[in-house]
Amino acid sequence: MTAYLIRNVSVVGAAPTDLLIRDGVVAETGVGLTAPDATVLDATGLVALPGLVDLHTHLREPGREDAETVESGSRAAAAGGYTAVCAMANTSPVADTAGVVEQVWRLGREAGLVDVQPIGAVTVGLAGERLAELGAMADSAARVRIFSDDGHCVADPKLMRRALEYVKAFDGIIAQHAEEPRLTEGAQMHEGEVSTRLGLTGWPAVAEEAIIARDVLLAEHVGSRLHICHVSTAGSVEVLRHAKARGVRVTAEVTPHHLLLTDEVVSGRSDLSLADNWSPAAPYDPVYKVNPPLRTASDVAALRAALAEGVIDIIATDHAPHAVEDKECEWAYARPGMLGLETALSIALDVLGPQWDLIAERMSRAPARIAGLDGHGVDPAPGVPANLTLVDPAARRVIEPAELASRSRNTPYARMTLPGRIVATFLRGEPTVLDGKAVR
Repeated sequence: MTAYLIRNVSVVGAAPTDLLIRDGVVAETGVGLTAPDATVLDATGLVALPGLVDLHTHLREPGREDAETVESGSRAAAAGGYTAVCAMANTSPVADTAGVVEQVWRLGREAGLVDVQPIGAVTVGLAGERLAELGAMADSAARVRIFSDDGHCVADPKLMRRALEYVKAFDGIIAQHAEEPRLTEGAQMHEGEVSTRLGLTGWPAVAEEAIIARDVLLAEHVGSRLHICHVSTAGSVEVLRHAKARGVRVTAEVTPHHLLLTDEVVSGRSDLSLADNWSPAAPYDPVYKVNPPLRTASDVAALRAALAEGVIDIIATDHAPHAVEDKECEWAYARPGMLGLETALSIALDVLGPQWDLIAERMSRAPARIAGLDGHGVDPAPGVPANLTLVDPAARRVIEPAELASRSRNTPYARMTLPGRIVATFLRGEPTVLDGKAVR
């Protein structure tokens, strides 16, 4: 294993120092380190963060390898500064058995670019009718601890209670896609002024908020762990704030796109100053179709404040690659979802500024704690596994879809200029990205 001496790097925004990486760990830190056998990297002006961790990634394999594979998604993650991702269960076949989650886990190990931790389905086939093999998945080689029907809400309150009770035995988590389906039938975008103007059926905020309110009460009653996926409304923030004040064991995530984009982009314009010389695509461009939908500027402001406050615990990408035919079609027939892994840190920098400790907490430490991923989410220090990323905060880059590592191209940030560039990513001391390029 090659040793690396990273010179003059700022660890989570602190004063510049040197890092010596040897045998998969940070062996030593300090100014003026020497190591004749090490490969020297000049990191002047760079910031070292603990490797990013994503609790919400769609890798599509098995079943939709035309959109993404575990390997290509892992490469996109590494390019984005990630060292661990949690792979959602809506594959084909669905990851609702020990066999499927072990397949995804082994594919991640074979790729060797990031640690891939499968998320198991809550219900068989994501159908919302009976519980999947939660215990078998927890006992499998993949050691699943998070379960989600993401893309579908566990709408039956009795079934949701049973799931919360079941996973409590091994301190598992139910991650809920909060959407009351009877309120979103035929919905195409956020319900509001823009949807009325465009003639698209609206997805009301209350459809999300009602499920979150119900589920925090169930989690409080059972005493189990609940995680809310992709929070998108100001009302949801208030429900979560109240639940956390009561001591409910609930955590929540927000996506980069819900922190930056509003429903106005669907109309071909924006009410936010998003980036230099950038404007949205033409009206009704399906690249902006996502579930939950893009909301209003007031929702965006509430989400940003909640993230800074800690009411929302983490940023999770909801990286959702799609094949061309599933996105380049009429809005009503397009599948919802956006790419996120390769641009998430840049969006965080754009939204939060260079608050490195806050970024490390929301994009690495907290998600690693929630998922129970040992060795991840730990700031670089002597004896710590060398899972880290080096960022150039002064760089600005134009997002070109053709240059992304993902197999898909459905990024909403095409031609947008964003701050920050991932210079290097290390997984247990081995580089997966160097000088901004994939090593393998």
